[in-house]
Amino acid sequence: MTIEPNDTVVQVKNLKMYFTITRGLLRRKVGKIKAVDDVSFVIKKNETLGLVGESGCGKTTTGRCILRLYTPTAGSIIFLGHDISTLPENRIRPLRRHIGAIFQDPYGSLNPRHTAGTITGRPLIVHHMVNGKSEYDDRVAELFKLVGLDPSMMDRVPHEFSGGQRQRLGIARALACSPLLVICDEPISALDVSIQAQIINLLEELQERLGLTYLFIAHDLAVVQHISHRVAVMYLGRIVEISNSQELYENPLHPYTKALLSAIPIPNPALERTRHRVVLKGEVPSPANPPTGCHFHPRCNLAISECAQVNPPLRDVGNGHEVACIRV
Repeated sequence: MTIEPNDTVVQVKNLKMYFTITRGLLRRKVGKIKAVDDVSFVIKKNETLGLVGESGCGKTTTGRCILRLYTPTAGSIIFLGHDISTLPENRIRPLRRHIGAIFQDPYGSLNPRHTAGTITGRPLIVHHMVNGKSEYDDRVAELFKLVGLDPSMMDRVPHEFSGGQRQRLGIARALACSPLLVICDEPISALDVSIQAQIINLLEELQERLGLTYLFIAHDLAVVQHISHRVAVMYLGRIVEISNSQELYENPLHPYTKALLSAIPIPNPALERTRHRVVLKGEVPSPANPPTGCHFHPRCNLAISECAQVNPPLRDVGNGHEVACIRV
């Protein structure tokens, strides 16, 4: 299965993921958590799309829907020409090998009872990618070298690795089946700052070397600016702004994006003291009972009465910069 350069690897259309709230012994349905509420975006080949927002905004749920760890409530996920949102397990399995995943917790995502070699090589067996033990061992050793690990460490178990080494192990596992798309779910947030830069550099090197496409989920806007070609800003289950990285950071349009960017620390005390800081009022509403209209309007300093009634769609304001706000 091949695709041409500049082709779309994945297209998400009107994606919704609602979780049912139940109560009592009979598990009576009393409501829904709208974790992802009508999200649309595309990711091109060799591109990194950064997906940012506060904790609980639906970033990870979006990634897990693309991985089909969740079956979406509504919408479509077009991956290599196939709508994988509704495919049964027996039909999605051949496509799943083309999607890798790097998880946030480099220890919790690894089976503590398995050796590093087994963890890395398991996808090769599941997807019948190798013939015989010799080819299997060679491929696992190659994956170790690819992520900067010594193949002599294949017989160790996860607790014998440092945090950074465990995340490299997770990256090796994600690349085992030569995927086209890799979902990076906050892959550096659990690591020491000194190790974060090493992992980011490794991901960039692997993207250039292997022609990978990333969905990079994070809440660290400085890291997202460094690694992403385009950035999508998410708030309470909806995308409120999408643009190329440079344009978004130099000319943010949505009030929520401006507030996020104003919170990025500047390593210059003089500039830090003089810049304008946007402080949001109130708390993030519950996804079980989101506000009407624009979800951000209760905390927005630009909100008018119409904002509580109209759900603004993403609209292009030029140069591929899209924003969902009637005040922009």
